[in-house]
Amino acid sequence: QYRAEVGTAGRIQSYNQAMATRTVHTVCSHDCPDSCGVLVTVDEAGKATRVQGDPAHPVTRGFLCGKVAKYLDRVYAPDRLLYPMRRRKGAQKGPGAELAAFERISWDEALDEIAARLKAINAEFGPESVLPYSYAGSIGVLTYGSMDRRFFHRLGASQLDRTICATTGGEAYVSVYGQKLGTDTEQFRHARLILAWGANIHGNNIHLWPFIEEARRNGARLVVIDPYQTRTAALADWHIPIWPGTDAALALGMMHVLVRDGLCDEEYIRENTHGFEALAERAREYSPERVEAMTGVAAADVERLARMYGETQPTAIRMNYGVQRSENGGAAARAILMLPALTGAWKYAGGGAQLTTSGGFPWDKQALERPDLMMQSPLGRKARVINMSLLGQALAMTEDPVKALFVYNSNPAAVAPEQGEVLRGLRREDLFTVVHEQFLTDTVDYADYVLPATTFLEQKDVQGAYGHYYVQLSKQALEPLGEARSNVRLFGELAQRMGFTEACFRDSVDDLIRQALWEGGEQPEPLQGITLDLLEEHPSQRLRGTNADEENGKPWLPFAQGPFATPSGKIEFFSEALAAQDLDAVPAFHPPKESRRGQLRAEYPLEFLGRKADNYMNSTFVNLPGHRVMESQYNGVLEIHPQDAAERGIENGMAVVVWNDRGSLPLVAKLSRKVGRGVVAGRLHWNKLSEGGSNVNLLIGQHLADLGGGPAFYSVLVDVRPANR
Repeated sequence: QYRAEVGTAGRIQSYNQAMATRTVHTVCSHDCPDSCGVLVTVDEAGKATRVQGDPAHPVTRGFLCGKVAKYLDRVYAPDRLLYPMRRRKGAQKGPGAELAAFERISWDEALDEIAARLKAINAEFGPESVLPYSYAGSIGVLTYGSMDRRFFHRLGASQLDRTICATTGGEAYVSVYGQKLGTDTEQFRHARLILAWGANIHGNNIHLWPFIEEARRNGARLVVIDPYQTRTAALADWHIPIWPGTDAALALGMMHVLVRDGLCDEEYIRENTHGFEALAERAREYSPERVEAMTGVAAADVERLARMYGETQPTAIRMNYGVQRSENGGAAARAILMLPALTGAWKYAGGGAQLTTSGGFPWDKQALERPDLMMQSPLGRKARVINMSLLGQALAMTEDPVKALFVYNSNPAAVAPEQGEVLRGLRREDLFTVVHEQFLTDTVDYADYVLPATTFLEQKDVQGAYGHYYVQLSKQALEPLGEARSNVRLFGELAQRMGFTEACFRDSVDDLIRQALWEGGEQPEPLQGITLDLLEEHPSQRLRGTNADEENGKPWLPFAQGPFATPSGKIEFFSEALAAQDLDAVPAFHPPKESRRGQLRAEYPLEFLGRKADNYMNSTFVNLPGHRVMESQYNGVLEIHPQDAAERGIENGMAVVVWNDRGSLPLVAKLSRKVGRGVVAGRLHWNKLSEGGSNVNLLIGQHLADLGGGPAFYSVLVDVRPANR
């Protein structure tokens, strides 16, 4: 009888606990095209016990990547920053003392003191001496850019040109099509040929992979074009190991064959494109034999790839942003994106190309960011613009210098190019630096004040995607841990400490979401009927007018026919707008100056790929033990081809130094055929967790790509030697 009573009581207790447990719909806000719907299980004590992919989301389909599947390790990490801190008097900036260099203070103290310092800097040096630095540590609409932009606009601070990831490819896309749209992820299942061009789908776009596998089961072929044998390349039907930064030449070589062999869709070209004759004339210059000399891809393979592409429909190209991170990256992106317009691939479900789908989400950024507030600042005009990819140069300016740096959603000490100059700037004692963060990153080591930030589980936001067409509401699943605060709350409260009286600084999160969705005004067609109330009930909504291909048998094809949002109203092979800027109106290949085919320098004969790690998200997750274990075989490693190693007396596992004029990096050699002759590769890491205290960005210059002011991360020359020589 006792056992029966205990058993009954246990069942009642379990039932009560189950009733108290709740599931909350959130959205992964990390910088990834997938923007996964995430279901968070929260127990009766308010603690998250599980995260899982939303099975109802047509792209997430119930699973998460290996990084985010372990997300609770991040939320509840023992070294998470939970309280505001101030640098102790006399504590030097830079790695070393770390937490010991700071003392805990209250939020009131932090906000009052930061506001006082910003006011003083503003009074002495002018508001443009303040520089915000942020990027896509969160791609939630509010957390990426809303109350923070209002704050810095009203202050009159320098504006940040956020170029570090996507502007080169984005401007290339707009120059050709007028809008950043692409093949629907859900349509890739219909493709018969898929080119993954600089796209490691299996490593950082995993929710596209099931659609590709479905296509392959139906007979499709997957071709990967990449200078490195990525996870995706290892699983492909054909991997083409192109030399870094030469993608424009290969695309033009394909065009040469398509035009020569009559594999273009003449009707589609005639009705929907502008400048075909100029492009055809340019393509005639790029014979397969000439392209082989430029790219390292055999002439026969150029012919084979072009014919495969021209003779197959539907064909889909998944291009990622690695392609545009070279000095010739804009031309490369333009040329690749023109290929489906030559063959008419856009006419078919599963055809076309995808770099980003972000242009489908017409958020009301004017309402969110309020650029008009600059006119109410002490400047009374638009503030100067500083390119974030040139942060090192900006911090070294002596005329109109940057005197205050406010960092959030980013870790510039680790991710910005020409790291040596960046760290010298951050080390300046006359630079007032505030960092809003979740962990003691490389950048926090240089902060005067550290403010604890929320994770996406601890805040509410609305989000689109750059890999699908769904608007999602990310509900708040947890109360913020410790004293962590969201960007919206931080900048709203700091604005009031600064004495900004505008009502917009008191807008709630729900107010901001409604503004982003144009509620109360005329909603653009893609957002029509999508309101906060609707999202509260149904957190995932497909953009209107982008019907999934299963609906009504009428797939949405963004560029099947014009008119298009370009100056000519057509797909632009020839761009008068670029010609007016003294840029190539028709794409051409110009060897990157810092490459073996550019200004060859005998002392630096190797091209260096500073790659992103498969198991981190840029510099996010690097400090978490579980993620470090997944990436352990590549942490601190330089991959080098066996022949290049033999020429230098380097053996597998040997300590080596990779160097150029910007610095030297100690790594461990890993002999690998994942890189070709003349190419070496290392992976992005935190400085403080790397031997020597620096990462791969120490070797990267501040030279820019040909479009959009983006960084040329993959146009880098180095050499390697054994560490004991």
